[in-house]
Amino acid sequence: MRKLILKMSISADGFVAGPNGEIDWLFKTADASSTQWVLHNISNAGLHIMGSRTFHDMLAYWPTSSHPLSAPMNEVPKAVFSKKGNLETTTGLTTRALKDARQQDAKEGISAKEKANLDTWTDAAVYTDLVNDIKKLKEQSGNYILAHGGASFAQALVATGLIDEFRLVIHPVILGKGLPLFSAVPAPFYLKLQSSTALPTGIIANIYTPV
Repeated sequence: MRKLILKMSISADGFVAGPNGEIDWLFKTADASSTQWVLHNISNAGLHIMGSRTFHDMLAYWPTSSHPLSAPMNEVPKAVFSKKGNLETTTGLTTRALKDARQQDAKEGISAKEKANLDTWTDAAVYTDLVNDIKKLKEQSGNYILAHGGASFAQALVATGLIDEFRLVIHPVILGKGLPLFSAVPAPFYLKLQSSTALPTGIIANIYTPV
């Protein structure tokens, strides 16, 4: 039996993106220390799971990225949850998050690689039954399952009650409005703080388990 962990970057008021999916605010407080914290968490995962929108963003970004997180993002196996039961490869399926990430790379002088690392992306498994398929994946052996976004997928995943651990990277910014993480929970639930890491830019990386 392996754990299901949700790793998300959120604003101090609980949003994972702006109203139109903006994530530019993430980069304004991120630094090498927060990148290192995320790198440790994603590198030890046995499987990355995500919604179909995030998959298309990541497929367009990570295989040619020179970002420090690109190695584990490309090397760890993937599973995608899609109500359609397949992954379309047509253009126009990416979101504002991809644009923001590429703009940040341009500011930092991070160039794309010519040769794409596509193996784990083209081999990604596709699932449609969130609850039953998550239960089956958790029953498999291996390192923990690490869930990414997008917002609607993360909301639905939280609502299932199947998450064993929340790893929340809380950025010191108030958005006021945006896409919330916990808007779909059917009832209040409590968390136990397992660790809290304060980073130089004001980011706090908290690890919680459900009580």
